[in-house]
Amino acid sequence: MSPNDPPAQTKLKLSVVRDVVIVLTLVVLGLYAGSGFLIPLTMALLVNVLIIALSDRVISATHAPVWLANIAGVTVVLAGLFMITYIVGSQATQFARSVSTYENQFDGAVNRITGLVGNDVTKFVRDNLISIDMASVGRILLGSATSMLNQFLLISLYVAFLMAERLAFRKKLQLAAGNTKTGAELASVLDAISFSLQRYVGVKTFISLVTAGISYSVFRVLGLEYAETWAVLTFALNFIPSIGSIIAVVFPAMIALVQFETIGPFLVIVFGCGTIQFLIGNFLDPALLGRSLNMSTFLVILALTFWTTVWGLIGAFLSVPLTVCILIIFSHIPALRPVAILMSLDGRLAEAVKPSQTN
Repeated sequence: MSPNDPPAQTKLKLSVVRDVVIVLTLVVLGLYAGSGFLIPLTMALLVNVLIIALSDRVISATHAPVWLANIAGVTVVLAGLFMITYIVGSQATQFARSVSTYENQFDGAVNRITGLVGNDVTKFVRDNLISIDMASVGRILLGSATSMLNQFLLISLYVAFLMAERLAFRKKLQLAAGNTKTGAELASVLDAISFSLQRYVGVKTFISLVTAGISYSVFRVLGLEYAETWAVLTFALNFIPSIGSIIAVVFPAMIALVQFETIGPFLVIVFGCGTIQFLIGNFLDPALLGRSLNMSTFLVILALTFWTTVWGLIGAFLSVPLTVCILIIFSHIPALRPVAILMSLDGRLAEAVKPSQTN
């Protein structure tokens, strides 16, 4: 060995870094290339978590049999998802058919905002938005509506099989682990993931329903077109951290600007719905979720950027649940605990918490 050669320990560290980079690159490429398969599967897993959370609440409240509680959970959750899919799909078709009327009303809307933001901003808006082909937007909406229906059917199929194997899965996990200790550790990780996801999905669903319900009341009072669609989007966008609530106000506000001859409805939506989003997002949401997720704020934004880049808009919805899973898995692997500590909010990692009704 030459005296100038690096020591064996340095070579080992470099080889580990190289291998980690290669593995991470392959994982990202796999996530991107397999999005068509992985996204419905991930959505089905989250829907399954929501069903389990609901069925556990039914059991604790009514002491109903497990099979009856599972049927109740499946019925309620899938019926809700079907309603959301139907509303968005049907109204997307209506919007696509009437999209030409919005093109005709666009100039009037641009003139109305001149008094609010000035001529320079108005010129920028006109130059950048006037070139949008609304017919293409309509075709995209029609395609999205069809895609949503297909995804709903696929997700429902996945959920049915996941629920059918719910009770048998833990037994198979113990057998696959090979020994009692490993099986207990795997069960502990799954319990922690399940508990955190149930809490997050349950609380966010409740908060989003409240926000969407109040916003829908405002839209109906104003007579906003496609009020049901904007309410559904408000519900869905509240699952996107930070920017989701802003987008949920911007979309209906812009439609109000185009639809109405006066600027009043636009201001009501901006300040009324905007205030609702601010109060719920800054007071009700933290009060219910608290620090249970224990995720760094910077990590939330970083996860949002990463998953949106890899999986698009659906990735934005799934960014927090997916990152919660990664954080919990890392916290149970000794070699990756330092990474989990850096990902956490305050450096403390909670032990696996088992829900009272875990089956």
